[in-house]
Amino acid sequence: MTATPPILFDRDLHRRRLDRAAAGYDQAAFLKRRAAEDAVQRLEAIMRRFPVAVDLGARNGAFAAALADSDAAGKIDLLVETDLSTAMLTGRAGPRLVADEERLPFAAASLDLVVSTLALHWTNDLVGALIQIRRALKPDGLFIGALLGGATLTELRQSLLEAEAELSGGAGLRVSPFADAFDAAALLQRAGFALPVTDVDRVTVRYANPLELLRDLRAMGEGNVLLDRPRKPLRRAVLLRAMDIYQARFAQADGRVPATFEIVTITGWAPHESQQKPLKPGSAKMRLADALGTVEKSAGEKPGEA
Repeated sequence: MTATPPILFDRDLHRRRLDRAAAGYDQAAFLKRRAAEDAVQRLEAIMRRFPVAVDLGARNGAFAAALADSDAAGKIDLLVETDLSTAMLTGRAGPRLVADEERLPFAAASLDLVVSTLALHWTNDLVGALIQIRRALKPDGLFIGALLGGATLTELRQSLLEAEAELSGGAGLRVSPFADAFDAAALLQRAGFALPVTDVDRVTVRYANPLELLRDLRAMGEGNVLLDRPRKPLRRAVLLRAMDIYQARFAQADGRVPATFEIVTITGWAPHESQQKPLKPGSAKMRLADALGTVEKSAGEKPGEA
């Protein structure tokens, strides 16, 4: 019997926050653009075409915009943009579809490429979402995903925890936890992807003060939607104390404060018989010592012994 994944995030609240953020999203879309441009660069290095592609969590269309300005533009015939928020998809041309990343509407083996930049970290069952993506891909189809990683907003997290513990005698989860690179690699394997690759891009954004960071997070629609979040709004005194702690602990020489964002990029291929596979243990035709031109010694043999 398969266990039901826990419900971690309030997806309805997440959708409402995306709807609210849609009109001004471009003003704070620097992370989305960075992740989208990185995904396009990866496509440029792959010498093949992807007739039908989907951008999951397209938001403001950053991936389509980056693709249009790249050498990879001719590799995709049809790009379908999806988003949980209807408002995010309005006001631009091209095939668009309102869709929940937790319940994909695509037929099995119908897509050549799926890209998702900075959207999947809000899914309750990330492995389940990845399995749906893998099933929607044709054999040897490609998935490129970018998620916010574990070091994201570490400065804000520390400041809020300390301030709330100091003034309220306890602290709730005000910043969502994020997966690290090792978790992401394991998730790809669990979802059945072949040739998984994971890497990390750590971005430091500098602000005049911590309140500017909070305004950007609101504009991105990236506020806390944990189901187990504190139900009472953060008291003004706690928020101001957190901002003081942030400034005192993390301010740099010029007075500006850094905010860390970690973008974990994962790529994997839907399995196909043509793909390279690891050799079976014991199947090597040459000893490693012979290949390196060295003399093999036992583990207990001391240097210099014949």
